[in-house]
This record gives sequence, structure tokens and C-alpha cells, in this order.
Amino acid sequence: MAEADDDQQTVPKVITCLSSLLQRVAESNDKRRLFQSQKMSVFLGLTRPTISITTYLHRIFKHANCSPCCFVIAYVYLDRFMQMHPSLPFNSFNVHRLLITSVLVSAQFMDDICYINAYYAKVGSISTEEMNILEVDFLFGLGVQLNVKPDTFRTYFCFLQREMRLQTPPPLQVLAEPYQNVNNGRPLKIHCCFNEDESTHQQQLAV
Repeated sequence: MAEADDDQQTVPKVITCLSSLLQRVAESNDKRRLFQSQKMSVFLGLTRPTISITTYLHRIFKHANCSPCCFVIAYVYLDRFMQMHPSLPFNSFNVHRLLITSVLVSAQFMDDICYINAYYAKVGSISTEEMNILEVDFLFGLGVQLNVKPDTFRTYFCFLQREMRLQTPPPLQVLAEPYQNVNNGRPLKIHCCFNEDESTHQQQLAV
């Protein structure tokens, strides 16, 4: 935990905002689906990991050495996966495995140089065998649809920029909102409640 805190300043803001967003979504779904049965999945853990989503994502960024763009692509992949598997809840029991797998697949697809699965397994604190299984299940769960169009990337990145502004005190002069319509790009098929300008609304993420 201290290791991640020492490098807090080096973590790009987009990754911090992504972790904050996913944390809120997972916690919201934990409460809403607390007494509902969950679909069995290789991503589902028996207990909640003790490491927070923020610390876990910062750890991945520090050790995986992949570009910040990979985390935006991983965000797109997570959305696609959850959209294609609506019976699988996105919560604290599966978010860590989904994260390490989506970043792995994104880095392998996007970056010229990428660490092998065994290294990602160590970063994610799982076995190499489990990492291999998660990767295959994730790829087939996406229907191997890994291409991300520039407009789609821009939509998700703008959504994260919007999250940055919500977490940052407003400037003296409010600039025009660059992300005009969340539903057009439809980021995140994860059902959650966002607090925005003191009003709560439901946001559904989907590609």
C-alpha cells in the first residue's frame, strides 16, 4: 500500500479518475445486488480483495509499464465485456480480475512492447495459470472485438475528463462542456449512481 502511495504523484490523472469511477460503480453494485445470486464466472472471487481498486490500478500502472492510452482502451474493453454479459454484475468481487485482464489485453493489442502473462500475473497477485484462463475467457467474452475507433476512444477519454472536472474544484471561469452527450458514445454498461451538481442520476455504461 505504501509503495503505491510513494508514487502517487507519478500516476496520470486519467488513471486516478478511472479508478475512482470504477470504485463508485463497484460499491454501488455491491449494495444493490448484495442479496442477489451472482452468475458464476472465472472473474468472480469468493471474497473481496483487501487492496482497493485505486491502489490496485496504480500498482498495475507502476509495474506493467504500459502507456496511459492502454488504460482508456481497457476501460472500453470492460464496457464491451459487461455489455455482452449483462448477467455478470460488476462489483468488488470481480473488478480486480477484470482490471488486470483488460489492461493485459489492451497492452498486448496496443503497445509495441508488452510483458508476458507471467509478469502480469505477479503484478495482479494471481497465478500464471489463472492469468492465462482469465485472458482467454475475456477475449472470447469480447468476441475478440479489440479494435477501437478513434471516435470511440475520444468519447471514453472525454468521459474521464468529465470525471476529472467533477473531482477538481471549478475554475473561476467555467469552460464549455466538451462531452455533450454521454449516451452517444455510451460509456459503461455498469449501473451506478453518480453525484453531479448535487443531483443524483443513474448512468448506464455501454458500447
